[in-house]
This record gives sequence, C-alpha cells and structure tokens, in this order.
Amino acid sequence: MRFVGVLLLVLVSATTIQAQGPSSEPVGTLAELMRGIAFPASNRISDVQSVDPASPEFDPENPNDTRPQSRFSQIYTGWPTVDSAAIALAEVAKLMMIPGRLCENGEPVPVEQDNFTQWARELEEVGIKALEASRSRSIEAVIEVNNDIFGACSNCHGVYRDSYTDPPKDRCVP
Repeated sequence: MRFVGVLLLVLVSATTIQAQGPSSEPVGTLAELMRGIAFPASNRISDVQSVDPASPEFDPENPNDTRPQSRFSQIYTGWPTVDSAAIALAEVAKLMMIPGRLCENGEPVPVEQDNFTQWARELEEVGIKALEASRSRSIEAVIEVNNDIFGACSNCHGVYRDSYTDPPKDRCVP
C-alpha cells in the first residue's frame, strides 16, 4: 500500500512539474512585429551596401562613423550580425502567420488570403537566400539579394499597407 501511495505521489508531482512552453498567442500587432524584427533586419542587410561587415568595429574617434553606439551593440559584430538579420527575416514570416495576430487597425492579419500567404512564404525564402549570401561572406552576393528583399516587402506593402507615411497607416485588409 505504501508503494502505491508513493507511486501516486510521484505521478501527480511529475504532471504538475512539467514546464509549459511559450504561449501560442501573438503578443504584438503585425506593425509592431515588422518594426521590431523585419525593418531592423532588412536595414542591417541593406547596410552591407555601404558598410563592410568585415571592417573594423566602431571608432569613437571618427566623427564619420555612424554605426550604433549603444552599450551592447558591439558584442555581436561583423558578418554574424548579417547572418542573424537574414535569419530574423526568414523567421518573421512564420510569426506573421500566427492566427489571432492583429493589424495595427485592430483587424485580423489576413492569413487566409492566398496572396498574403504567398508573400509571407517569399519573405521566408528571401531570408534564407540572404542567409546563404551572408554566409558566403560576399558583399556582392548580399547586395544582389537586397533587391529581392525589397521586392518581397513591396509586394505585400503595395496591397496591405496604405502608404509610407510616418507613422505608417497599416490597413492590413485590402
């Protein structure tokens, strides 16, 4: 009987101790997701056109060096930051498609629209392509894929976003 009691206690404890994973509910709006992940990532990739990721790090003595100067901005530097930006673009495409995410105007993200789904997939693909270009450590390859990134973003923005006003007026539903 004692063995059964101990076994029961172990089983109950094991089921209550299991850690829960993260929620599947979206946290931010589509616009917040774009501003927090996609926009900075695409800009980092675009910066390769003018700043060689293999160049020396930020020089505080050089007034022409405009790279970020925040406290931790120099921990991960060079090409790995371009790799990370490309990964962020590929992954943000999946985050865009989480059911229940809202547009800035409160409407649901149009995940059921074929064109939206297609363009999210294209964003993932171009992120993977950007990662491959970055891992080649070829500035020319990254510059070439930058046009594809612009195209992937423009496809969706042309239909699902009103304009490029500041702040953007996200309509999200055609």
